[in-house]
Amino acid sequence: MTAVAKAAGVSVSTVSRVLADKPDISEETRERVTQAARAIGYVLRAERRRQLGGILDMLIEDLATPWTAELVDGAQRAAFGLGYTLALTPVDHPRFRLGDWVDGRRARPSDGILVALTMPGHDAMAALAELPVPLVVLDAVRVQEPAVPTVGATNWSGGAAATRHLLELGHRRVGFLGGPSAAPSTRERYEGYLAAHREFSLSPDPALTRHADVRVTAGARGAAALLALPAPPTAVFAGSDVLAAGVYQAARARGLRVPEDLSVVGFDDTTVCAMLTPPLTTVRQPLAEMAAEAVRLIDQEQARRGSTAGRGVELATSLVVRESTAPRPAHQDWRKQR
Repeated sequence: MTAVAKAAGVSVSTVSRVLADKPDISEETRERVTQAARAIGYVLRAERRRQLGGILDMLIEDLATPWTAELVDGAQRAAFGLGYTLALTPVDHPRFRLGDWVDGRRARPSDGILVALTMPGHDAMAALAELPVPLVVLDAVRVQEPAVPTVGATNWSGGAAATRHLLELGHRRVGFLGGPSAAPSTRERYEGYLAAHREFSLSPDPALTRHADVRVTAGARGAAALLALPAPPTAVFAGSDVLAAGVYQAARARGLRVPEDLSVVGFDDTTVCAMLTPPLTTVRQPLAEMAAEAVRLIDQEQARRGSTAGRGVELATSLVVRESTAPRPAHQDWRKQR
């Protein structure tokens, strides 16, 4: 430390604080000490950790959804690039208990935790926030714990873009099939749906809104209810690609063609889109990039390069037009429509 202090032109105590990753050091001083330490062959703590290999924990709903697959792929790639191993824990396992898992993290320290749950409850977040490790929540931009950093997407603008696209095609009865109504992302996409209607001076029929668990079968049931209405929608904005797949199923069951009889827009832009016939128009949510950004936030906190507390990051969504949308059917009788 004496040699580093002399080379950097600072006191030994300053060198000690820098090498211990203390936060009360200016970036200029930290960089000068770091360069001097490297010059004499000292391996910094953060670099030692990467050489030895750290562990990041990721809490996910389950492993069976395209949404999860995109997030895990992005997190794994970013973690590997930064020298971490990614440990996955699906919370849908019948034996999973959050309290036991938190206790386990105290016994086996983690370098950081990524939370990728549809609706992380207040109690769960409070328990996780108490752990002395960096914590980042994915796709939940309104977590109640203000000190917890989040990474999400522009759900409101994505919902508005999807609905606007359908309205521009002439559809005036546009259904909304969202995920659980309590989920922040669902609420924001629905607000975007409403905002797009306001742009066209329209008021959507409340009967055209349904919510369902994010499963194909649940989406099919929700879409079937919409299509069974006396005045059914001619287009549906589904809050996820998985729900959109359910809309396809319900349409086929009623002898309807996509997009000739029913236009469909999804959300996420997962592998589901290419598997559907016709390929699905959707809102691209950069899931892999979101997960990678969450890993980088944790790494920043570990290396003390900047505080992540309370930081909220939103990545842009974009509409991807494919073959599942078309102008409103000319044969549709609009005399009874609002």
